[in-house]
Amino acid sequence: MSKRILFPTGILFLSVFCLTGFVLSCQKKESAAPQTTKPAERVKLVIASDATWPPMEFVDENKNIVGFAPEMMKAIAEAAGFDVEIRNTAWDGIFAGLAAGNYDAICSSVTITEERKQTMDFSEPYVNAGQVLVVQKTLNGVSTLKDMVGKKVGAQIGTTGAIEIQKVSGIQLATYDEVGLAFEDLANGRIAGVVADNPIAADFALQNPKFKDKLKIVGEPFTDEWLGIAVRKGDTKTLSLINDGLAKIKANGKLEEIAKKWLH
Repeated sequence: MSKRILFPTGILFLSVFCLTGFVLSCQKKESAAPQTTKPAERVKLVIASDATWPPMEFVDENKNIVGFAPEMMKAIAEAAGFDVEIRNTAWDGIFAGLAAGNYDAICSSVTITEERKQTMDFSEPYVNAGQVLVVQKTLNGVSTLKDMVGKKVGAQIGTTGAIEIQKVSGIQLATYDEVGLAFEDLANGRIAGVVADNPIAADFALQNPKFKDKLKIVGEPFTDEWLGIAVRKGDTKTLSLINDGLAKIKANGKLEEIAKKWLH
């Protein structure tokens, strides 16, 4: 009787021991298996652009935002390995929108100034776009902004051009929501001149079929202005991504290639 009782008990003990060993072995194998990590999601930056400044940034006939700055921004994104969405945004609220977090950066011919540095951070500069004066072709004897004393001169509201006009006593400033409206008024004789960034002035006065026979650029650029991509104050992550891509397209010649396409 005792043998009959001890025999199945021994089998049971042996079975439990083997099962325990098997479970421990499986657990060890599972713990030894390599852990897979989910790949990091690709960063996407939303970029604001007031697309009313050809050839820098504008909307083409297919309603696409094109020009020097959008093409540069896409090249920066490709070089630095992030995605980009360019969002058309009115200039008069573009800086407030950045501060409110409506987008990650502004790439829209923004001049780097000490005043703006107080409320936002800037990428490394990408283009020097000094201010120039545009007048009608029939106006002679004008080469500097000071020659416009007693006349009305236009510029887009809130731009460096408007600031420069205000520095000269005796010139009446006319402001516009879009710089194209200022050139319309100049061509029609409603104002005597327009001050704008050199690339913008060149596009309107030298290339635009509506204006190239009526307008001219006089004198030399009278400011030394560098454009930069603006980000929220303290947003070092976004700034680092943009600067990384910008440095790469400067080094490999892509930036100069884009400039030749749109600005020269």
